[in-house]
Amino acid sequence: MSARTYWPLAAIALLAAVLRLATIDLQSLWYDEAYTPVHVLHPSLPATWTSFVHSENTPPLWYLLEWLIARVLGTGAVALRLLSALAGIAAVPVAWAIGSELAGRRAAIATAAFVATSPLLVWYSQEARAYGLFVLTASLALLCFARVLREPRPRRVWLFALAASLALLSHYFAVFMLAPMIAGVCLRLLTDMDQGESAQRVPKINPKKIPALFPLVLPIAVGAALIPLIVAQGGHGTQWIGEWALASRLEAIPQYYLTGYTGSALGHGVELLVALVILAGVIYGLWKTLTPREESGALIVLIVAAAGVLLPLALAVLGADYLAPRNLVAAMVPVSALLAIVIVARRTGVLGMALAGAVAAGFLILTLDIDLSPRLQRGDWRGVAKALREAPAGGSRRAIVTVELGAAPLEYYLSPLSNLAQGARVRVSEVVETGYAPLRTSAGTPPAKGLRLSQRSNVHGLYVYRFISSAPVTISESTLRESAITDAPHPEVLVRGS
Repeated sequence: MSARTYWPLAAIALLAAVLRLATIDLQSLWYDEAYTPVHVLHPSLPATWTSFVHSENTPPLWYLLEWLIARVLGTGAVALRLLSALAGIAAVPVAWAIGSELAGRRAAIATAAFVATSPLLVWYSQEARAYGLFVLTASLALLCFARVLREPRPRRVWLFALAASLALLSHYFAVFMLAPMIAGVCLRLLTDMDQGESAQRVPKINPKKIPALFPLVLPIAVGAALIPLIVAQGGHGTQWIGEWALASRLEAIPQYYLTGYTGSALGHGVELLVALVILAGVIYGLWKTLTPREESGALIVLIVAAAGVLLPLALAVLGADYLAPRNLVAAMVPVSALLAIVIVARRTGVLGMALAGAVAAGFLILTLDIDLSPRLQRGDWRGVAKALREAPAGGSRRAIVTVELGAAPLEYYLSPLSNLAQGARVRVSEVVETGYAPLRTSAGTPPAKGLRLSQRSNVHGLYVYRFISSAPVTISESTLRESAITDAPHPEVLVRGS
């Protein structure tokens, strides 16, 4: 290995690290992130496991690792997001290896650059959820799969089985990408065809090679062991998926890849601009024609990416609808590899590399724009909490009425807060109402007699209305919920103390 060969990887990996670590605490924690330290992580592992089973819909690997990190580093935002950031950085050399294995050094550089700068992948590398780990483990499985196809040695098959198992333990949607990989490994191991033989000859199954499949028992066993957990979790917190029109979700998938999670705020013009650069590169690469190795590599990642997207879509059509665009984030790595292989195909020369560079530069600009534009960032619940840190006058209690997605972040930043029990009444001298636009026409109307509007502010798109009274007033939980300033369903009422 010469320094000249790998200096681009070092540079790209350094860029990936800077993009993920330098701004890891830039944005506030939002609902899903804050929910973990507030409601899932506990000092004891059994208590954490119980909360995880009854409140989450993801396999356990990320939560177990987060529990360990919390024991050492605490539950600050940096500590909570560190695992995702490190996984996102590690995914870059894995992406390089995928491109190199399938099509050579040019594809390695382009694949790593796309993964390093992707606004979507950077976003999930800075989110305290399982998606960053899912990207890494699924990418490792893809790399091991590609190596098994080239040379199915027992050690490589075992590494694939281990990576596939870790992917299943990271996210349930890994099964869709793994399905064609496991089928491909079985076909490769059971046939007598070597990689160099003509693909036109129909391969014949050799029963004597069945023992070579033994390592695949590992991911199959892991998948089977997860079934009781899936049943126990019961799809917690997935109701919103069905409330989001399937057509809109399908439209969001390419938009997420092109401009990131919040890229819709940029408008279709920016999305189209990125798409046109990619399309130009793909057309040029196909026009120049791929080498046989590039064709084979492109077909491999096309099949894996297509399975990762189309299989959950088929289930959604059949009634098992869990197709959220963010659950497809790991499929964006084989998509990146596919685009890289075609755009920088050997016959495209300097122009192909220039087009790939333009795509990566576009991704980088979008990623930096997110760092500079609060409208493209997560809801600033930290800013709302900062505005509310001053306690009500006289030591009286405060009630906070917020949208459902604001409850966990406010509990995290303004601890100790808790939900006001249904049907309860509370005596307060201040009521704060928060939420996103659009606001109700009644916003600004005092929720009870004796309260008056004292402040109205906008914290990067989050509206805060403060009502105060000269003397404490008693108000019911139902009245507070009905006074919410937005039409968002399921408002929450939070109070401090018992």
